[in-house]
Amino acid sequence: MKDQRILDMLHPISRRSLLGGIAATGALALVHPFSARANAGQAHLRIMETTDLHVHVFAYDYYGDKPNDTMGLARTASIIDQIRSEAQNSILLDNGDFLQGNPMGDYIAYERGMKEGDLHPIVAAMNVLGYDGGTLGNHEFNYGLDFMFKVIAGANFPMVCANLAKGTLAANPQEDDLFLKPYVILDRTIKDGAGAEHKIRIGLIGFVPPQIMTWDARHLSGNAATRDIVRAAEAWVPQMREEGCDLVVALSHSGIGPQAWAENLENASVPLAAVPGIDAILTGHSHLDFPGPKFDGVAGVDNAKGTISGKPGVMGGFWGSHLGLIDLMLERDGNSWKIVGHSSEARPIYERVDRKVVALVPDKPEVLAAAQAEHEATLAYVRTAVGKTSAPLHSYFALVADDPSIQIVSQAQTWYITDMLKETQWKDLPVLSAAAPFKAGGRGGADYYTDVAAGDIAIKNVADLYLYPNTVQAVVITGAEVKEWLEMSAGIFNQIAPGATDAELINTDFPSYNFDVIDGVTYQVDVTQPAKYSSKGDLLDGQANRIQNLSFNGQPVDPGQEFVVATNNYRGGGGGNFPGIAPDKVVFEAPDTNRDVIVRYIIDQGTINPSADGNWSFAPAGGATVLFSTGPRAKEFLDNVEGVAIEPAGDGAEGFALFRITL
Repeated sequence: MKDQRILDMLHPISRRSLLGGIAATGALALVHPFSARANAGQAHLRIMETTDLHVHVFAYDYYGDKPNDTMGLARTASIIDQIRSEAQNSILLDNGDFLQGNPMGDYIAYERGMKEGDLHPIVAAMNVLGYDGGTLGNHEFNYGLDFMFKVIAGANFPMVCANLAKGTLAANPQEDDLFLKPYVILDRTIKDGAGAEHKIRIGLIGFVPPQIMTWDARHLSGNAATRDIVRAAEAWVPQMREEGCDLVVALSHSGIGPQAWAENLENASVPLAAVPGIDAILTGHSHLDFPGPKFDGVAGVDNAKGTISGKPGVMGGFWGSHLGLIDLMLERDGNSWKIVGHSSEARPIYERVDRKVVALVPDKPEVLAAAQAEHEATLAYVRTAVGKTSAPLHSYFALVADDPSIQIVSQAQTWYITDMLKETQWKDLPVLSAAAPFKAGGRGGADYYTDVAAGDIAIKNVADLYLYPNTVQAVVITGAEVKEWLEMSAGIFNQIAPGATDAELINTDFPSYNFDVIDGVTYQVDVTQPAKYSSKGDLLDGQANRIQNLSFNGQPVDPGQEFVVATNNYRGGGGGNFPGIAPDKVVFEAPDTNRDVIVRYIIDQGTINPSADGNWSFAPAGGATVLFSTGPRAKEFLDNVEGVAIEPAGDGAEGFALFRITL
């Protein structure tokens, strides 16, 4: 199917009623105060958002092969039904990252495939719920453009993206040859407080992070280009107003980040919301919920009012954990509508009671039915054994000690790259391997850790070890650049005063996927030193020197010595802004994903030994004690942690457990 035919299918200007579920559910339905108070000429409009679903239709953890009440569109669907019943008028929108992120997504992409006319299970589930529109997230591109277009062709709702162009960018945004329409206008009917029906024009405009050009360069280089989010909005929103939009809603697959604009911000929702003509903004990408305590004191954000740059905004969690909700009280203003009141909420599908997860809503059977066959096929797929492990694989201590879940990734990458480069000009260079923990608690919660028992290893376990469909790359860098790579990784630790008592060790703003451990060298991390780089890769202190005793084969690393470092396309392409690591350092781009390499390594070895080799540790800090949070099951593995003294330190927040390290 040609691109234009896809676009014509995806983006009709639709006309249907917005009338909600009050009449259908009867007088007993609880209604929102805006619906209750609306008079003649006033109307309550409810905007509902899902974001970062990552193929989670079922309340099921495929990695752990067990139900999980914190996730699933089938659960969120029950909130959608409830929320529609509370409002006179409503629309449902998706904010991107629906296509990749769990084994069901991989099963469809790598095993079943997508032919023209096939319906993807996440889209089938979304079609059940009657979405009104959506946009693309960065993970939509992980399987390639052809796959993505086959998937979204099955959506019964329009998809928009204003900053993704074919080939190269034009002289100005309105001349860009876009893959999707930049916006759509929904011509709808809305009911006011007196029961009278009126016309309303709602514009939807969507945006994707420009960083997809780095993160998925293998699919997009030469085929696509991205424009700055704010610049694209400034070009298109006035046109939407000229075409008679009463409301403009921005679907921003971009986090709530800096207030000040800078070219090609990844998290650009604050300056985007400030663009004149945008009335409300849906955000995502960061896997957080807004309004929420994480956003207290953030510049440009009013967490109490639920506004971003003064506009109503929301971020609806991830994996279906919340439904984003913006309520607008509208009032007739001549021949158009204006907003006279608003509120925002991220409504959860579960809560924690006495450290246990309690589901707040049931599954919606129709949503389950839409993906039942693919769910069962995914279970069979992930349960397929590929080998054995002689020791447990877990990531409970991945941020504080050398770790078996990282060790096995590095072993597989080293094995693969050594073989791939054996006939090249780099065959005589020593091979190191960089890997980071993907499942290390954090925003994923107290159960978000790799935990594989000794014995059989199935595909689900490999997917658990390596969450993303990255491909293997190799870079050639110097010993000095190896040290800077590690200095960047060491930014995950807070600075600790010598002899301190129970200081917080981990900088929670530093993502665990940027905490690279480099295998093949040995080193210590001195946390009494300040961090040299920020979590964004900015130089903080040029004199900082956290990495101590960096050695190769028992000798200090020569700053000028060259090394091959096995990594992934994200890091090799500059992802994470590691100093000196950029595409010009890449000497090998593999056709294989890191996960496939791990599977092949396990099959080759038959039985693997993933025990950590203790190649890194903390430098002494005068007997300081530090605290860190991890999953409660970590205490079962304390005896297997090498090179660091760890002891339990009680319960942490939100189901985590606290542990103490003496340095």
